[in-house]
Amino acid sequence: MDTKLTLSLNKLVIEQAKTYAKTNKISLSKLIESYLSSLTNKYKNETEITPLVESLSGVISIKSDTDLKEDYTDYLHDKHK
Repeated sequence: MDTKLTLSLNKLVIEQAKTYAKTNKISLSKLIESYLSSLTNKYKNETEITPLVESLSGVISIKSDTDLKEDYTDYLHDKHK
């Protein structure tokens, strides 16, 4: 359910936001809602894992004694010879 919200903002900020919203073909309300949502979602403790990523989990097995940093350094060294 949508609810009205009244804000007091700097006039220049409002005009810039309107221009940004128009350029990106989004309503100012949706832009602000999206921004506030992204701010509040940062604090979620649980990261959402998409089904595709979940299906790929465990596909590659790496030996426990593998030094990934050293392997990557070797790869870059060989790549840029």
